[in-house]
Amino acid sequence: MEEMKPKVVVIVGPTASGKTAVSIELAKKINGEIVSADSMQIYKYMDIGTAKPSMEEQNGIKHYMLDVASPNEQFNVARYKELATNAIEEILKKNKTPIIVGGTGLYINTLVNGIEFIDTNHDEEYIRELQERCEKEGVDSLFNELQRIDPDAAQIIDKNNVRRVIRALEIYKVTGKTKTQIDKESIQEVKYDYQMFGIEWEREELYNRINQRVDLMLENGLIDEVKNLIQKYQLSNTAIQGLGYKEVIDYLNGNLSYEAMVEKLKIETRHYAKRQLTWFRRDERIKWVKKEEAVNLIINTLECK
Repeated sequence: MEEMKPKVVVIVGPTASGKTAVSIELAKKINGEIVSADSMQIYKYMDIGTAKPSMEEQNGIKHYMLDVASPNEQFNVARYKELATNAIEEILKKNKTPIIVGGTGLYINTLVNGIEFIDTNHDEEYIRELQERCEKEGVDSLFNELQRIDPDAAQIIDKNNVRRVIRALEIYKVTGKTKTQIDKESIQEVKYDYQMFGIEWEREELYNRINQRVDLMLENGLIDEVKNLIQKYQLSNTAIQGLGYKEVIDYLNGNLSYEAMVEKLKIETRHYAKRQLTWFRRDERIKWVKKEEAVNLIINTLECK
């Protein structure tokens, strides 16, 4: 008889969809603890711009994978996989239910598909060459090459994330295989029974929530948060590319007016939400639910399994 795998709940969805509130309410009802799957909430002192739940909002529920890296530290998906897996094991040892919550598709994908990272060498000279090309010709030149070499990777990598575009090209140069091929070869047997749920909204409602969230972040001191980070840290390439941070930095550097910064931040956040939905909609394992119905539906699903 096949051994039963431990159940792990996964709650995904676009930014501002209410994942945090749902996960905390659920954790209280099913004796759960939460593992964040957000690529920016891993950074210390980056609280407002990442919508990181405060201690008050966490409401006594233990959260993992928050504040695990300094803003000047490089943090990659392989390290996330290692630390998040350790967190899942720790929660299971307490006879509690792990609840993975977040909108970073790459992090979620790594866990639910059991991806083990194949170590590929770096070619520093080629990286410098690509960086120089990017400065001279613009990121479109590199991204067009990625689309030609690895169209599947180009669909899920944000064109403006220069570091990831360069890494995908470097992988092909070093290994002769595309990033997509490497990812497929790295899939291993999954240790847990992942039950996946997505929080869905009508587009107009979601965009209204996003606009309200941006206004609230600014009211709560996002600009001062960014100023303090700049003063204290040489931000890593990963941290400085975070949505909300790069736009405020442009404003502080005089490249954008306040009004233009606010508008750009709202537009870029809506675009990000759209990319998140595109990523998650491809995974047929995800059951999509309305926020107000989510907790009861998840509990009912778990009880029926």
